Amino acid sequence: MLIFEWVVGVLFGAVLLAGVARRLGAPYPAFLALGGVGLAFVPGVPNLRLDPELALALFLAPVLLDAGFDASVRDLKENWRPVFGLAVGAVAVTTAAVAIAARLVVPDMPLSACIVLGAVVAPPDAVAALAVLKHAPMPHRLATILRGESLLNDAASLLIYRLGVTAAMAGTFHPAEVAPAFLLGVVASLVVGPCLGLLFVALTRRVTDPASAIVLQFVAAFGIWLAAERLELSGVLTIVTFAVTVARRAPGITAPRARVISYAVWDTAVFVLNVLAFVLIGIQIDPIRERLSGADAWQALILAGATFATVVLTRLAWVLPTTGIRGFGLRQAGAAARLGPGIALSWAGMRGIVTVAAALALPAEFPHRDLVVVTAFVTVLGTLIVQGLTLRPLLAHLRLEDDDPVGRETGWARAAAYEAALESLADAENEPATDALRAEFRAALAEAEAHDEGLAPESLPADAARRRAVEAARDAVLALRRQGRIGDDAYYLLEEEFDWAELSATPRAET
Repeated sequence: MLIFEWVVGVLFGAVLLAGVARRLGAPYPAFLALGGVGLAFVPGVPNLRLDPELALALFLAPVLLDAGFDASVRDLKENWRPVFGLAVGAVAVTTAAVAIAARLVVPDMPLSACIVLGAVVAPPDAVAALAVLKHAPMPHRLATILRGESLLNDAASLLIYRLGVTAAMAGTFHPAEVAPAFLLGVVASLVVGPCLGLLFVALTRRVTDPASAIVLQFVAAFGIWLAAERLELSGVLTIVTFAVTVARRAPGITAPRARVISYAVWDTAVFVLNVLAFVLIGIQIDPIRERLSGADAWQALILAGATFATVVLTRLAWVLPTTGIRGFGLRQAGAAARLGPGIALSWAGMRGIVTVAAALALPAEFPHRDLVVVTAFVTVLGTLIVQGLTLRPLLAHLRLEDDDPVGRETGWARAAAYEAALESLADAENEPATDALRAEFRAALAEAEAHDEGLAPESLPADAARRRAVEAARDAVLALRRQGRIGDDAYYLLEEEFDWAELSATPRAET
């Protein structure tokens, strides 16, 4: 019962911290990390420990599936050079730099353990960066590069991580023996993931119940990760390619109701997983703090500080000279266009749930595990606080702007959609309701034709009036319920109808 009470209290506290983060325009993982630190000093905290073998599956499988589902294949192809450079090049360089720094600070730390530490802290987390970008928008191309990097850098870092953990636990490492199976696993993952995606779409085509569809999505996320691990494939690559395949196939077969509910559930799941990850690592810090005393504690602090500085400086050193895509499609000229994007991309490299999950997944007998866990957590905390809390003012100072490619494409596509909708009414009977609908679409298309670039308005002309009418209808039904003239069952059915009607007439920016 005590553990259940703690979980309830932690979730409540996480909601409060996330609310503070939103008001400040800061990434909520930064405040979750601070909450995790606080738990390390609270007496009576239950000693919760997660099986290391389950840590990666529990925390990464759903997060990667959610990120892969939102990935834009077209945008990734157009920006593959900077994405590849960050997802592979920056990860490899950061891993090597951190390993060297760790060996200098802790000479008796095995090289394999130093490499594992580097791989643990190498991948930035998109959840933290995108939380900031909701309040301080970044040009589309830069945001696309960040998303693509976070989607693929996990694969690169975790592949290095797996090899390093194997070497550290075995005491020896022979690349010639491991390389063939390693490369075969990577290639097989790129094949198995899409095949499983097509199979999943085919098997779930007839599932229309939202609850069942969402449960199957979670079953797929965990099941595919566990199966990939058993088959010695890359769980990250398998999950990501599976998610991208399903995302390209699902829109035509997924019911709208299930899709809307699914987005809300997955957003909540990612939030809860971040909460649990930071809570679990925060709880582990207290016993580690008791074991590390005297010289060991100072050594841990020095290693953590050196790792944090290495991570930040290495990313700056890697990104700024290689920001060779001049201008990134931005409006600025000169130094603002050349250096601004590199500075923004560098400073958005905050660490998060991937680093925490990898640290939690280390076996108990891993050499210098306490040092790695503390260093990983301090690095996450440092990047989230130092970079996370300053990214918004930095973006405001840089004033990076583009020509809003997403907005333009949305406007063009909306005009095409309105035209198709109007054509579908050509053979409809001339009834008052149909005539009114035709008039709305014609007015919207007329506005698009008058626009310089042919962009259609975000909503139909009557949508504002429609929202006022729905609000009045909702108030009337609520009054009937309060008067006892209708029961709760009837009220909830009508409330759902009004919710959908209001959502359909509300621009996305206002939802």
